[in-house]
Amino acid sequence: MKPGKELLFCALGGSGEIGMNVNLYGCDGKWLMVDLGMTFGANEYPGTELVFADLDFIEERRKDLIGIVLTHAHEDHIGAVPYFAAELGVPLYATPFTARLVQGKLDEAGIADEIELHVIEHLDSFDLGPFGVRYVPLAHSIAEGNALMIETPYGQIFHTGDWKLDDEPLIGTPATEEELTAIGDSGILAMVCDSTNVFNHQASGSEGAVHRELLKEMKNHSGKRVLVTTFASNVARLQTLGEVAKASSRQLCVAGRSLDRIIATAKASGYLKDFPETVKFEEAMDIPRGEIMILATGGQGEPRAALARVASGSHKIKLESGDVVLFSSRQIPGNEVAIGRIQNQLADRGILIVTDRQSPIHVSGHPGRPELEALYGWLRPEILVPVHGEIRHMHEQGRLGRDNGIAKVVVQKNGDLVRLAPGEPGKFDEVRAGRFVLDGDIIAPADGEAIVMRRRLAHSGIVSVAVDGEGQVEIAAMGLPLDEDYDDFVAEASRDVAKALSKLGKAERADRIEAARLAARRAANRWCGKKPQVQVLLVGQ
Repeated sequence: MKPGKELLFCALGGSGEIGMNVNLYGCDGKWLMVDLGMTFGANEYPGTELVFADLDFIEERRKDLIGIVLTHAHEDHIGAVPYFAAELGVPLYATPFTARLVQGKLDEAGIADEIELHVIEHLDSFDLGPFGVRYVPLAHSIAEGNALMIETPYGQIFHTGDWKLDDEPLIGTPATEEELTAIGDSGILAMVCDSTNVFNHQASGSEGAVHRELLKEMKNHSGKRVLVTTFASNVARLQTLGEVAKASSRQLCVAGRSLDRIIATAKASGYLKDFPETVKFEEAMDIPRGEIMILATGGQGEPRAALARVASGSHKIKLESGDVVLFSSRQIPGNEVAIGRIQNQLADRGILIVTDRQSPIHVSGHPGRPELEALYGWLRPEILVPVHGEIRHMHEQGRLGRDNGIAKVVVQKNGDLVRLAPGEPGKFDEVRAGRFVLDGDIIAPADGEAIVMRRRLAHSGIVSVAVDGEGQVEIAAMGLPLDEDYDDFVAEASRDVAKALSKLGKAERADRIEAARLAARRAANRWCGKKPQVQVLLVGQ
C-alpha cells in the first residue's frame, strides 16, 4: 500500500521480541525506516548465525522509501545494514560514532561505494520528503544513543530508541528534564517507546554508581588478577573501566577484536580521550597479579570469544585459583546455558565469579518504570505506542501509560499497520512480517524447508534406505538411540522394507519409495519410539 494523507506506523521487527528492530513511518505517499537491526541465531533455527526481519513489504515499495535513520549503533538496530541496505537502495543517516561503525560494516561487506551514508553532525535537523527529523540525545549503554523527533503534517512523533535516565553519565550529554519538557510543550502526537525494562520497578541506575562499585571490587581483590567482561559496545562502561584501572593502579590488557574495534571507533569519535594505554597478552602475564586488569569479550557465553578460551585454558591470558572474573553485564535471555557453562569452567578451577547479583557492577541501558513515568510526564503524548519488547512487555507498558494519563494507547506487533492520524489511532491492516536467517552464506526464510527439516533431524534423526535393481536393501541410521541394538534394527528394518516392496510388484516408482519409507519408519518406531526422517534411494530402477 501507498500511504495517503495520513500518518502510519508499522514495525517489521522488534515488536513482539527484543532485538531485530525495524520500524516504518508512512506519510503522504512516502515511507521512512527507523533502524535496520538483527538478532543472533537461536535454538529454533539450528545452524544459523543471524536472524533478520522479513523486509518483503518495504522491498516491494522501495521506490517510496526515502531513507533509513539509525538511532544508535547496537547490533539490534544496525546489524542488518550490510545485508539489506544495497538492495533497499536509499540513503542512511547516522550520528558520527554510529556512522563510523556502519561504515566499517559496509567496507567489510564490499558495498561501501553503493551506499550513501550521511553523517549528521551537531544533531542538525534534516528533511526527508514529508518528514522532518532531529536527533535528541538520551543516555544509553553506547555512545550517541538518540531519540528521534519526527515532524509530519499530522503531528510530531517522539521515537525514543533505546534509552534510560542517568544523573551521572560518563559519555555524552543527554537531554535534560527542561529540554524534554520543552519538547512536550511543543506538542507530541505519538511517543513510540522502548518497553524492555517495564517490569523493573526501580530506575535503571547510573554509570557513576557502577564506577564506584567496580573500584570497590578492585580494592576487595587487591593482589589478585582481575578479568572484567562487559558488552564491547558499552563505551560508557569502557570509560568507567579505564578510569577504574588507573584509580586502582592496575595496567590494562584488552582481549577481543570487537573491543579493539569499539575502542578505536570511540577514540576517533572524540570519546575515551584519557583511556589508558594497553599492554599485550604476554606482557600482562609478567605483571604482578594485583597490578593488572584484563578487559575481555565473551560475557554472554560466546564460544569463540576471549573469555571462553580463558576459561578453557586455551588463551594466552591465564587465570589461576584465587583470581577473579567480574561480569559487568546483564545475562541476555537465551544465553543462560552458555554463560553457565563458562562460569562452571571458571569455578572448577577455583576462580571467583562476581556478577551483578552479588555486586551492583552493572546497570541496564533501558528505562525502568520510574523513568518511563518521568518521560510520560515531560512529553505528555496524545498516543503511546510501545515497541522494543515481547508482547508481555508492550502490554504492560500500555497499562502503565494509561495509569499515567495517556488516553490513547496502541499495542501493536510486527506486521500491524497502525494509523496514528487523522482520526482515532489504531490498527487497520496487517502485512507480512516473517523472519530470515543467515544460514552459511545464504539468507534464507526462517520457516523454509531447510530449517524445518534441520529441526526435524535434530529431534528424530534420519534413516537412509537404498534399494538396488535386484531388490537388495541397505539401511543406515543416524541420530537414533539404538547403540548396541543398531545391527539388529538394521537387519529387521531391511527385511521389512524388502517385504513391503515385494507386495507391490511393478508399482509406480513414487509408490515404491513411499512403501519403503513407511516400512523403515515403522521399524524405527518399534525399536526406539522415534519417528525419524527417512530418505529412500532406488538404484537402477
